[in-house]
Amino acid sequence: MRHFIYIPLVLILLVSCKQRANDITSKKTNKNTIRSLIAMLENADSNNVMVIAHRGDWRNAPENSLQAIQNCIDMGVDIVEIDIHKTKDGKLVLIHDKKLDRTTTGKGLVKDWTLDSLRTLYLRNGANHPTHHKIPTLEEAMLLAKGKILINLDKCYSYFDEAYEILKKTGTTDQVIMKGKVTLPEVRKEFGEYLDKVPFMPVVVLHEENTEETINEYIEKFSPIAFEFVFKDEKSPILSKFKEIRKKGSRIWVNSLWKSLNAGYEDDMALVKTDSIYGWYIKKGVNMIQTDRPQLLLNYLRDKGLHK
Repeated sequence: MRHFIYIPLVLILLVSCKQRANDITSKKTNKNTIRSLIAMLENADSNNVMVIAHRGDWRNAPENSLQAIQNCIDMGVDIVEIDIHKTKDGKLVLIHDKKLDRTTTGKGLVKDWTLDSLRTLYLRNGANHPTHHKIPTLEEAMLLAKGKILINLDKCYSYFDEAYEILKKTGTTDQVIMKGKVTLPEVRKEFGEYLDKVPFMPVVVLHEENTEETINEYIEKFSPIAFEFVFKDEKSPILSKFKEIRKKGSRIWVNSLWKSLNAGYEDDMALVKTDSIYGWYIKKGVNMIQTDRPQLLLNYLRDKGLHK
């Protein structure tokens, strides 16, 4: 009788030890993943191109959903961009629009709904059909991303006090990039206490006035982790200075989403002219690309030896 009891106990102990070893290995892998991503982000002049998924992998899951983030983790995306709004009861949730109408089964403003009421809704997919997915909170998203992928918080500038508390609670303060279309004096006034805690990326629209002055002030007095550049045409002389800016300590982020952001070098064109679209960015010195087609971009970069 003792032999029959002993064998299962041995098996249980072996399974338990194996599971614990797997858990330890997983934790080490996650730490190594984040450390390597942070090191890559901080290596401004690297030719290794970082891939940012816009609203997650929204072609295969609802935008800003947990599944859209998980898909990005699974395919090896470096950064996922998510959008933040605040509910009536002060909770931060992932949703792009101020209104619920386009992306959920609800209607009205996000700020007029409590979190509990939002939990009754379902997210819509890209074809506008309801799914089983729910609106996630920022805390849920950060717990999912923890140790696995970097996060770019968009539409979060005015909520960052609350967001930072969530980052501290989830232990993810080192995984986030903040951004804003503001001058250096403005960001120091409005965001100053976080500038030594969370990387900040200025958004610069190249066809607007005083862009070169704004860029130079940031480089000389702040040295941001990256610049996000928006350009509707190829007239700006800054487009020829990307490699120079990288050498001064900032990565170059562009958006391949739609033509008003990139003079027509967009993802949908990349489906048939991949090298002339993504290759154009590479030749210019871009080393961060936010895309609506992350798998297409990853495949291209990996084939060229530009994504590790």
